[in-house]
Amino acid sequence: MTNPATRTAYGPMLLAAIENSYPEGRGLTRDHLAASLLPPHLRALAWACRNDWLRDRFIGLLERQHPGGWAGIACRKRYFDEQATAAIAAGLGAVINLGAGFDTRAVRLPALADIPVFEVDLPENSAAKRAWLVKTFGAVPHHVTLVPIDFDRQDVGTALAAQGLDPGTPALVLWEGVTQYLTAAGVHRTLDSLARLPANSRLVFTYVRQDFLDGTDLHGFADFARHPVRKLWHFGLQPDRVAEFLQAHGWRELEQLGPPEMQSRYVRPTGRPLQVMAIERLVLAEKT
Repeated sequence: MTNPATRTAYGPMLLAAIENSYPEGRGLTRDHLAASLLPPHLRALAWACRNDWLRDRFIGLLERQHPGGWAGIACRKRYFDEQATAAIAAGLGAVINLGAGFDTRAVRLPALADIPVFEVDLPENSAAKRAWLVKTFGAVPHHVTLVPIDFDRQDVGTALAAQGLDPGTPALVLWEGVTQYLTAAGVHRTLDSLARLPANSRLVFTYVRQDFLDGTDLHGFADFARHPVRKLWHFGLQPDRVAEFLQAHGWRELEQLGPPEMQSRYVRPTGRPLQVMAIERLVLAEKT
């Protein structure tokens, strides 16, 4: 049976494809490969949104439904790109992409071209990713290893070791837009597996605020709280508990971004009048 979470992978890629049509300096994120991953009807929509008027109307419609959602997802993609490039420049020797979905960093970012990249995801998504890589490049690139796994039932560390991850090499772990779809037990089990990574490894991840999940503060996302995707979300954190949460698993929080930081760092320089949603935050951590 197909996991319903697999169907959520297309939305961020549609966003990335549309953002790529903005002129330099106006786009929040860049991904020239995103459109090629979309099914025909979404690829046609991305193509149509090269028209400025239609693109503005489409994003405006989504913003009225879910204020700040567009910029929030675009900023997180930009942040993950930057942190991946920075980690390799700092000497990290491998990348572990948890819940990789249709992410294209392994074959898009020059910094990762010669670095082992382990893309860990649900079997359905891994199969789709393999098909796209073969179609686009003729084969799965030599530095990319696809690791099919169910995070709630299988051990990530064991699966990575079986696929050849060097246990002595500091690695960058990317965990984008995934934790909310897991149970608390699945999140903790994954972090316990990552505890085997050597010191100076880095972790970049997103989380959804717990007060949104439990309904005590919807942060302007009341409509989304009734969206079918919301029913797939299980795990959340509060910003002031992240450091403690990470420390329990052997990580030290280095940076946490919310709406003000994403606005000043990414949105404001484009001159676009976009909000950034408050329900999801970005975290950078280092293995101690």
